[in-house]
Amino acid sequence: MRQTALLTCLAAAGLLAACEPVPVAPAPLPPSDECGAAGYQGLIGQPRDVLAQMNFPLNTRVIGPDDMVTADFRPERLNIEYGRNGRIEKVSCY
Repeated sequence: MRQTALLTCLAAAGLLAACEPVPVAPAPLPPSDECGAAGYQGLIGQPRDVLAQMNFPLNTRVIGPDDMVTADFRPERLNIEYGRNGRIEKVSCY
């Protein structure tokens, strides 16, 4: 009888523990646009050759699919990434 009561109490405790509210993570902050990447989003899908005709802020990086880049985070640095097909895929600050 004691084992049945003990098992019933443990089962009830387990069910109550399952009812604990799950903490919700706060929504991530939108990425900053310190480098002005929002103004260059129209480049996405364009061939990378169009970049030769444009002027960009100092320290802008044009990054190819196999290019190695430093891992330092600089939110004021504009990065333009193109894929193997030669088309611009991403413009962002990092």
